[in-house]
Amino acid sequence: MHSPHMARLLVALLMGLVAAGANLLGGLLIARRQWSRRYLKYFIALGAGFMLATALIEMIPESLRLRDESSSFFFNDPNTVFVFVLAGYFLVHFFEHTLAPHFHFGEETHHEEMSHAHASYAALLGLVIHTFFDGVAIASGLLVSTWLGGVIFVAVFLHKVPEGFTVASLMLASGQSRRAALGSSAILGAATLAGMVLMFLLRSAVADALPFAAGVTLYVAASDLIPEVNREPGMGMAVLVFAGVATLIALKALFHV
Repeated sequence: MHSPHMARLLVALLMGLVAAGANLLGGLLIARRQWSRRYLKYFIALGAGFMLATALIEMIPESLRLRDESSSFFFNDPNTVFVFVLAGYFLVHFFEHTLAPHFHFGEETHHEEMSHAHASYAALLGLVIHTFFDGVAIASGLLVSTWLGGVIFVAVFLHKVPEGFTVASLMLASGQSRRAALGSSAILGAATLAGMVLMFLLRSAVADALPFAAGVTLYVAASDLIPEVNREPGMGMAVLVFAGVATLIALKALFHV
């Protein structure tokens, strides 16, 4: 195996383990009651801006370039990039807000609406689908370039702790044990790793996987995270969203990408 390829695999493994560990950390914080809602909101707001910028400035334009330069697994028309983006967007909508209509990021306080275990498991399924494509997104980016893989990893990492926190909170609100709450966050981490592994195995499909993952990223940022930011009073959280966008732009300028 060539050393550059081995190095990329090692980077992917490291990123996957860190992302999965952040899911577990989020679950651990809620399971042990060592958490601060305020700090969680900071992650959500900053992550929302960075994810939006990553999807619109990096992932979708790169998907168009890939579609133009390579033979797609399904379609050759560059315009089909937006079909895949839309498909990724609505896949997450179906699993997170159709099968689990009460789902939202953050601490679950409506215990009466989560009284049945199936509500928490439906939310877990939605998050598993979403985190699986987090892994697909990171791996797709790395298959294109180290830069793209790196910025997608940062975008994913910023909402990993809130993901683990959310799913553990949902489990506790539905009457599950702390062990089940922590286990659910570990499942999210495992789904991320599974998405990365599958993408490296199916690397020839990167021209289709990247725009699909862009749609997932766009949904999580715009439909999951931004509404949580909008719940907060004052302008502090909104400013952090802009800071997330500015961070990506600054990184691009710094590295001349």
